[in-house]
Amino acid sequence: MSEPYDLITMGRIGVDLYPLQTGVPLPQVESFGKFLGGSATNVAVSAARFGRRSAVISRTGADPFGDYLHQELRAFGVDDRFVTPVEEYPTPVTFCEIFPPDDFPLYFYRRPKAPDLEIHPGELDLDAIRAARIFWMTGTGLSEEPSRTSTLEALAARGGSGTTVFDLDWRPMFWRDPDTARPFYAEALRHATVAVGNVDECEIATGVREPTACAEALLAAGVELAVVKQGPKGVLAVHRDGTTAEVPPVPVEVVNGLGAGDAFGGALCHGLLAGWDLERIMRYANAAGAIVASRLACSSAMPTAGEVEALLTEG
Repeated sequence: MSEPYDLITMGRIGVDLYPLQTGVPLPQVESFGKFLGGSATNVAVSAARFGRRSAVISRTGADPFGDYLHQELRAFGVDDRFVTPVEEYPTPVTFCEIFPPDDFPLYFYRRPKAPDLEIHPGELDLDAIRAARIFWMTGTGLSEEPSRTSTLEALAARGGSGTTVFDLDWRPMFWRDPDTARPFYAEALRHATVAVGNVDECEIATGVREPTACAEALLAAGVELAVVKQGPKGVLAVHRDGTTAEVPPVPVEVVNGLGAGDAFGGALCHGLLAGWDLERIMRYANAAGAIVASRLACSSAMPTAGEVEALLTEG
């Protein structure tokens, strides 16, 4: 490794199969588009669109869909060296239904087990993780072993260096119940410097739902910056130093809301790396998310810096 990565993400990867007809129940859909998917992967793609040197730690099946994901990562400029095959399990696929403006059910096919949960501690490049300017991990990575131990080991390896983001990423279908998740969320928060999640996800991590209370609870749990996404009410960000930014969403005609949060995450990382003030970061990240919400896909919909700046300029 010649130089540290701007961003390393760790978590889900898979194939998104999205309907090419909107407002149609899945049984009646006639055609689908195939896309690179997985929240941690999409965040890396988003950051790469802004010119950041990004890599993903994950695993695929040893199958043609796995080959496709490597092909797409390289096409997006994301380093795939830490994405390795698992012989025993197929590459996951995810279907969705598209009912704009706010109903996008997801159907995960991750059985008998998703390869991205088979990340083993001994396979981690801890030097690269430690050196990365930002390390991004997700709640899903805590849901099963050996990924859970690997994720916590990666967090511990950071040792307070750089920026460490915990994407709360609550997916109830991956857990027995919320009480099972909470101890592991608490452990991850002790290592993270930034926590990002919507109100539902913050409630899993903190036990409270009111946005300001969520932010305060996340700061009390150990992070320096709490980012609480509120959907149509915008986003609230609170820093430990007392700086607060609450910005409204950017209005767009929603096509598919899936992936907007990942675009937000990549733009958040870009702003943090650039050293922008908190309000500018939140406005930029909101705009990136809005652009993806106005498009069908996730990874291939991630905006460039020019597109985000144009949207902000146009208001």
